[in-house]
Amino acid sequence: MLQQKIPATVITGFLGAGKTTIIRNMLMNAGGKKIALIINEFGDLGVDGEVLKGCGAENCSEDDIIELTNGCICCTVADDFVPTMQKLLERDVKPDHIVIETSGLALPQPLVAAFNWPDIRTRVTVDGVVTVVDSAAVAAGRFADDHDRLEAQRAEDDSLDHESPIEELFEDQLTCADLIVLNKTDLLDDEGVARVKAEVSTRIARKPALIEAQNGEVPALVLLGLGAGSEADIGNRKSHHELEHEALHASGEPHDHHHDHDEFESFVVALGPVADPQGFTDRLKAVIEAHDILRLKGFLDVPEKRMRLVVQAVGSRIDSYFDRPWAQGEVRESRLVVIGLHDLDQQAIAVAIKAAV
Repeated sequence: MLQQKIPATVITGFLGAGKTTIIRNMLMNAGGKKIALIINEFGDLGVDGEVLKGCGAENCSEDDIIELTNGCICCTVADDFVPTMQKLLERDVKPDHIVIETSGLALPQPLVAAFNWPDIRTRVTVDGVVTVVDSAAVAAGRFADDHDRLEAQRAEDDSLDHESPIEELFEDQLTCADLIVLNKTDLLDDEGVARVKAEVSTRIARKPALIEAQNGEVPALVLLGLGAGSEADIGNRKSHHELEHEALHASGEPHDHHHDHDEFESFVVALGPVADPQGFTDRLKAVIEAHDILRLKGFLDVPEKRMRLVVQAVGSRIDSYFDRPWAQGEVRESRLVVIGLHDLDQQAIAVAIKAAV
């Protein structure tokens, strides 16, 4: 009898959309399924994996969570993802389901295409690609550039791209989706949610299923039962990079086959203990706005508190909560990863964050 393929769910979405929260809620309500997690982060500080390990669910063990922090998974498929999958499939006890959280800056298309590799396609299938959208960020116009202004600039300089890196990435993540989750709808009124739905729908030709969510609360059965077999349909989900490559190839013009993330950068700021976390996060908002930081996340050591404090910032919206006690022998430290567009003034940002303490 043929062995049934293990289903894998790819969860993608821009920085701070709420992917980790959705996965955390899913693990807490997985109904006994043994789930293996592969988590990819942009930057050297593995915040998402640490948050999931601290969630207390049976599927949050060290063995069930594999972290890849060598860059965006879409650029390291052969070097990182495929070997990781091979090792996972060699385990004596196979997972019931594999969940992959991409970096917020990753193109999901190369990852989905990798499931067609000979060593993987006979044993695993992509149950579905779930794209998580920060509804409040869409409503605020983060992914919508002023196209009239850009067209005027292009008339003077043909080398200018029509779309920003953020806008293209947003559309690429939507294009690859089997399910789009409009997260954080609780931050908008009904009219705002309707505008976000219209904005998302006009971005892509494909029409995947679309649902609303608050606080990342999506039923596990919805996430883990799409049955899409997405790898077989990858030709209909091409990214901007792939379409541009095809156009240049057809024209005979020289072109670069490599996709990278030179438009974005990240770095880690190490801090001492933070005695006033509320005051710190309040002051942090001004730092984020002054330096146009896209995403900030990490952990704080609050003196006289047994638990570590998780800090998550998307633009100037900052959430914080205590997730788990510091382990015996664990070094208590405060560290934040900062992500933004290229040419961040890292020294000035680090000084400002430390001053906010």
